[in-house]
Amino acid sequence: MSNTPYEAVIGLEVHCQLQTVSKAFSPDPATYGAAPNTHVDPISLGHPGTLPVLNRELVVYTIRMGLATHSRIAPRSFFARKHYFYPDLPKGYQISQYETPICEGGYVEFKAEDGTRRRIRLTRIHMEEDAGKSLHDQDPYATLLDYNRSGVPLIEVVSEPDLRTPREAALFLQKIRQIVRYLGICDGNMEEGSLRCDANVSVRPGGSTALGTKTEVKNMNSFRHVERALDFEIDRQIRLCRAGRDVVQETLLWDAVRQETRSMRSKEEAHDYRYFPDPDLTPVVVDASLLSSIRSTLPEMPEARLHRYTTALGLPDYDAGLLTEERAVADFFEDTLAHLEDEPDARTAKAVANVVMTDVMRVLNERNMDITAFPIPPARLAELVRLRLDDQVSSSGAQALFDAMLEDDRAPLVLAREKNLMQVSDTAALLPCVQEVLADHPRQVRQYLEGKTGLIGFFVGQVMRTFDGAPDPRLVRALLEAQLEALRT
Repeated sequence: MSNTPYEAVIGLEVHCQLQTVSKAFSPDPATYGAAPNTHVDPISLGHPGTLPVLNRELVVYTIRMGLATHSRIAPRSFFARKHYFYPDLPKGYQISQYETPICEGGYVEFKAEDGTRRRIRLTRIHMEEDAGKSLHDQDPYATLLDYNRSGVPLIEVVSEPDLRTPREAALFLQKIRQIVRYLGICDGNMEEGSLRCDANVSVRPGGSTALGTKTEVKNMNSFRHVERALDFEIDRQIRLCRAGRDVVQETLLWDAVRQETRSMRSKEEAHDYRYFPDPDLTPVVVDASLLSSIRSTLPEMPEARLHRYTTALGLPDYDAGLLTEERAVADFFEDTLAHLEDEPDARTAKAVANVVMTDVMRVLNERNMDITAFPIPPARLAELVRLRLDDQVSSSGAQALFDAMLEDDRAPLVLAREKNLMQVSDTAALLPCVQEVLADHPRQVRQYLEGKTGLIGFFVGQVMRTFDGAPDPRLVRALLEAQLEALRT
């Protein structure tokens, strides 16, 4: 068997279900989770004599995605009918775009695990409608069909074959999910099917520029499944090539239970779908004013936001990356920061970042909660951070205060006073306690004066335990050192 090194060539086709109110070509609701076959109408079911009407939001959302990925927006594009038979496609064809997609070119960038920047080119982004859903696990004797999803608007993001590893494919897909969520056009939920991915994969000898025979892998409903399915398929193809056998062009399903790909059907070519222009839909015309209007609504994208956090706010790369992963978290962070200072300095930004990354995210994970439902609004969280920045509460006191604020909506200052969490920074109040501790521990004082200066921590701890309240440990330490030096002389 040959030991020739092989490399993988991977391209992804990512389907994003758009969060429009109605379906792509009918007024029927496009929301997820309704009882089976309740969000249907004659248009989405393809009844004879019905005519599709294009949902304007579908066009706007697709253009938003195109602009966010640096694509060229076609001034004029067309819909086509893609014909194939499948039980969950009641019309026998799918309205899609073929020769004239609304978005062409563009790219998506992400940071690889080795820290390098990877730019993956896009072939196209086009609009289409979704098919229904086949349910194979609800009845032991039959496949059930739910047509609620039929006609729901989709965009398909097609990459060039620029990906080389399963990990890169997963990172690319995660970046697509982040972008559509930032834009507010798709919730990116792979388990519910609102973000779906097919992969075209082939292998070739290392150093070769020719493309091998590709297979298409479907049914990957998580980032982990994408990596595992591609790992398996790449290994399968390499074993075939080393054994001198041909890779068959076909469509494969990923079996998550058996952790293997299995054949579904022979791979179709474009002519198999018998594309032709949809006779019932007019061309999609995008003029300069519409393009300008949509461009003006784009949010600050994650890469730009991350750059601003590290440069203007002075946050470390790790903090900035974590805070900008989800737009809602980044918004929450900035809203909290805005309640502290108009032009926050690095110390303030870092203090807010620490609270959001540790305390806030801990609660979100523990309660499986979205940050939009977090019980402490940004204005109240900013009050807590201000108390900490001003040394009115200690770090442990701030933690206790945060926990109290989760269950009590009174002002943080009121809660801190009630729970005796206010840090005492009054020298006149602390000095008698400092002197008392030193008087009570003459042996340790003698050892300190003889050079065992590490005992300062012991004295600080004694004062913290003895004083009735929450003394400022830095002030306590300073007072102790001054008193001990006075004893030395």
